[in-house]
Amino acid sequence: MDYLTIKEAAEKWGISGRMVTYYCVDGRIDGVMRKGNMWLIPADTEKPADKRYKAHESEDIKNG
Repeated sequence: MDYLTIKEAAEKWGISGRMVTYYCVDGRIDGVMRKGNMWLIPADTEKPADKRYKAHESEDIKNG
């Protein structure tokens, strides 16, 4: 299985590395592993939903 680093996942999902780290710590990414001080995120994992917005609000934001 291929894994991404925090930086690679942040670039892939278009968010900050700090937000990806938050998702890892909060357990919102399935299959994530911690090796020493590095998080390994499965490459085929989808970006977790942003809980700061309700589902319909995030659709409105995307559609402008």
